[in-house]
Amino acid sequence: MTGPRTRRPTLATIAQAAGVSLPTVSKVLNGKDDVAAETRARVRRLLEEHAYVPVGARRAATDTVVVDLVFTALDSPWAVEIIRGVVESGVEPVVSAMAGNRDWAAKLVRTRRAGALLVTSELTKTDLRLLERARVPLVVVDPADLPSPDVPSVGATNWAGGLAATEHLLELGHRRVAVIGGPYGFLCSKARIDGYRTALERAGIAVDPDLVRHGDFHHESGYRHALELLALPEPPTAIFAGNDEQAMGVIEAARGLGLDVPGALSVVGFDDLPVARWSAPPLTTVRQPLAEMGRLAGRMLADLIAGTPPRSHRLELATPLIVRATTAPPADRPPLNSPTTND
Repeated sequence: MTGPRTRRPTLATIAQAAGVSLPTVSKVLNGKDDVAAETRARVRRLLEEHAYVPVGARRAATDTVVVDLVFTALDSPWAVEIIRGVVESGVEPVVSAMAGNRDWAAKLVRTRRAGALLVTSELTKTDLRLLERARVPLVVVDPADLPSPDVPSVGATNWAGGLAATEHLLELGHRRVAVIGGPYGFLCSKARIDGYRTALERAGIAVDPDLVRHGDFHHESGYRHALELLALPEPPTAIFAGNDEQAMGVIEAARGLGLDVPGALSVVGFDDLPVARWSAPPLTTVRQPLAEMGRLAGRMLADLIAGTPPRSHRLELATPLIVRATTAPPADRPPLNSPTTND
C-alpha cells in the first residue's frame, strides 16, 4: 500500500496551496468567522482534497493513537484475543463490525481516525483506493484476501498448521481423515485445507472429495458437517475441524450419535482458544497466536502512522500443534508414531 509511506499533508502544505498564511488556515479549520468567504471556501476545498486529518483527531490528549479495529463480525471468541493483543500494543482501538455494510471504508475515512486495522475481512480494490486517497494507514490481520501485495498484513502459518494437524492424525493410524474448513474464499481456510491435502498426498492417501467440507468457522457448521460426514457409508475416524469452534460442534455431534471422543472419533481444532484447554475432553488443536498477531499489527500500524515503513509487508507467526485428549489411534489400527508435543 503506497498511502502510508506518503507524508501526511500539514497545515503549511494547505496554506501554500491556498496562497494564504498558516494562521488563516488554522482559523478556517477551527471555524473562525473572520476569514473572507471565498478564502474560506478555497481552504476548505483544499483540506478535503488533501484529506487533511487534524492532529487532535489522530491522537488523544494523552498522545494515545486512536485507530479503527474492524471485524467482519463480533460473534466469535477469537475476536476477544485479537482485541486484547491490539490493546496491549499501545494503540487505542475503536472496535466495530462490518456486518455486511460495504460503506465501512468511507465511514472510516469520515471519522478521521489515525489508522485502521482490518481483521479477517474482505478488502476490495475500491476500499483500498479510498483509504489510499485519504492517506489512512492500514494493516490487515489474518486477511481474507489481499488485493495488493503492498498492503501490510499479519497472519499465521495456516498451511503448516493444517499439515501438522493432519500428519498427527495419520501418525496415530487414521486413514479416513475429514476436514471442515472455513468459508471457501478465505485465504486462511484455503491454506489449512491445502496443508491437509499435502499431508495425505505425502502419506500416499488419495484425497476423498466427500471428506472435504467448507463451513463458516462457527459451532453450528461444525455440528452440521460432522453429522453429514458421520452418516457416510464409510465415515471418517478423524476430523480436522479447521478451527476450535467447529471442533466443539464436531464433538457435540459425535456425542449426540453415541460416539466416544477420542475412542470412536478423533478431533483436531485450530486456534487454541482459552476454552480449548478446559473442554471435556481437552481439545487437541493448532495454536494460532491471536493476541500476538493483534500486538504486532497494532505496533506495525503505530509505526506507519509515525511515518516508519514496515520492514516486511507480510508477517506470519508459527502455529504449533498442541496435543491434548481428543485424539487417539483408531480402534482397529495402532499408531505409527507417538505424538511428542503436549500441553
